[in-house]
Amino acid sequence: MITYNSIMSMKATSAPIFSTLIFLLCFSSTVLSVSFTKIPLPLKATGPEAFAFLSRAGDFLTGVADGRVLKLVSQARRFEDFGFFAPNRSKLCNGRVNDPNCGRPLGLALHHATKRLYVCDAFYGLGVLEGEGGLGTILSSGADGQRYRLCDGLDVHQQTGDVYFTDASSNYDIRQIPLAVAKNDSTGRLLKYDFNTKQVTVLLRNLSGPGGVAVDKDAQFVLVSEFIIGRTIKFWLKGPKANTYDIINSQPMPDNVKRTESGNFWLAAVKRNLTTLFLPIPIGQLVKASGSVLKTVDFGPWYGVIPVSEVQECQGKLYLGSMFAPFVGVYKD
Repeated sequence: MITYNSIMSMKATSAPIFSTLIFLLCFSSTVLSVSFTKIPLPLKATGPEAFAFLSRAGDFLTGVADGRVLKLVSQARRFEDFGFFAPNRSKLCNGRVNDPNCGRPLGLALHHATKRLYVCDAFYGLGVLEGEGGLGTILSSGADGQRYRLCDGLDVHQQTGDVYFTDASSNYDIRQIPLAVAKNDSTGRLLKYDFNTKQVTVLLRNLSGPGGVAVDKDAQFVLVSEFIIGRTIKFWLKGPKANTYDIINSQPMPDNVKRTESGNFWLAAVKRNLTTLFLPIPIGQLVKASGSVLKTVDFGPWYGVIPVSEVQECQGKLYLGSMFAPFVGVYKD
């Protein structure tokens, strides 16, 4: 999970410069032979952080900044309201950004066997939406006597139904990310929700802005990105290295991590602009479980300096999330 303010806090540049660059760089549709299209969000909606695909036709669910989970009906090319977690949410929330009274869905993943959508709501915690949507159920709002301040990344192990997720900070919520970055906060946690016992276990503590999480198909390990210190780790769940971790990738501002059908992983991150260090370029990296990079895709021509929060592969296309864009990007080379 990356916020625009967090980049502002780390980069000494002015808001007018960022605004101008975003306007100029964000809205082209193709570069050379690469195709790039946009799926616009409903009016006032912004910030499609992550995706959960419902079918190979391209139907998916995504959370936006005003607290809603939206469903894309691909044939109609339109979004429908699907669910939310704020118990007193009203339509007045539509268009608001990061309001605790409205909720803020971040990481999400579908458990295909039960058709349950698990969601990290930044304000309310780990929740679930049943197949019909509507008001979701909060499964956990804290662990080990400590309330979640920023429930963020999430993945579901399809065979067991267990949910792996992160609490990005124990001190700061989503509105305070610049402060967390400035303080070099390292109070984040990796957690596991057990499908059978309904209990949450803390697997790893003292993480620096853990944003993305992806579990291996065989639940041998979990990959976790740490936004604040710019690294991705492999935390071992089984085997002789169980409960230890390896640093497998160093890339600035890593966010969501998504496993592909081939067993590799797409990591949303940024690279430094060689001409000026004040302008990070959003990228996606396809990496092996070992961390070796197979491919890097530059999304700067379409997003400018806006961070990309997720890169997820579906049917040969890359679907791009961003906490600041009013659209979902679809990239194909």
